[in-house]
Amino acid sequence: MDDTRFGTRDKRGNWRPDAPLRVGPLPDFPWSARRVLVWLPGYLLPWNLAFFMLSGALWFGMTPGRETLQTLAPGWIALIFLRNSALVLALFGALELRLYIRRRQGSRFKYNGAFPADKPSDTFLFRSQAKDNVLRTFVSGLPIWTAYEAGLLWAWANGYGPWALWGEHPLWLGVFALILPLLHELHFYAIHRMIHIPVLYRLVHSVHHNSVNPSPWSSLSMHPVEHLLYWSGSLIHLLLPSHPLLAIYHLQTAGIGAVIGHIGFDKIETGPESGFDTHAYAHYLHHKYFEVNYADGGLPLDKWMGTWHDGTPEGDRKMQERFRRKKESRGG
Repeated sequence: MDDTRFGTRDKRGNWRPDAPLRVGPLPDFPWSARRVLVWLPGYLLPWNLAFFMLSGALWFGMTPGRETLQTLAPGWIALIFLRNSALVLALFGALELRLYIRRRQGSRFKYNGAFPADKPSDTFLFRSQAKDNVLRTFVSGLPIWTAYEAGLLWAWANGYGPWALWGEHPLWLGVFALILPLLHELHFYAIHRMIHIPVLYRLVHSVHHNSVNPSPWSSLSMHPVEHLLYWSGSLIHLLLPSHPLLAIYHLQTAGIGAVIGHIGFDKIETGPESGFDTHAYAHYLHHKYFEVNYADGGLPLDKWMGTWHDGTPEGDRKMQERFRRKKESRGG
């Protein structure tokens, strides 16, 4: 595909889409059902619906029965770890292989024209961003993810928490499933702003931001403290009536769903003149500029807080003006 039909490339080889990023319309006033209906397909496809269907397959086909889950045993906990690891390896690995190792698209639709492997850095273990990111994902990220999932499944099996049945509460559980990605975004925004406090950024979040030019394996490359905070949003299933399928969906949205903002490409080509949008640009801008787009725009949290960047030159101007005022207020 010709990416110049959809955006522009600067002298450094960096590409940006022409269309500005837009925030979700749900809290807009006056509220418009039409805007919501126009937005809804992009909210569901391709990612959220795929993650929900995957979670259903995991719940019905790869999760032990209730009797087994009543006891915290190494065997079934290891199964949860292995199936989640296999999913991460398959999805993150396939995207990394296609886009960053084999470079099947070259730099078409790539926001940052450079490839991390071409610039080894002492910032990373083994001077390799990919190796560093993979190690942090499997040594810290997946074990902590598995601990949350095992704990929630054990709680359900033993009747701890306000768990509900689909047959008795289909409307509530259906609505809960629909808004779970937004609840994840709300939680992510809250902890994300917190770990940008200078001392927490330096000690914790800087590990993730080492990947200024992120690739798929950057998605879950975090400090263990950030991993603990990141998946803590799933504890909502112990507070509100839920179902273990939705708990798995929530964890998958946070886990393999983290790849969305770290693909580094605006479109993934599926043919000479076809491809699908990744929805990766909002979070890429956060990695590029650090103090914008703490959430991804499903909810207008950044817009309300004045940290939204829509990816346009006008967005650049507003950001620079905000940075200037911030510097002046500090006496800089």
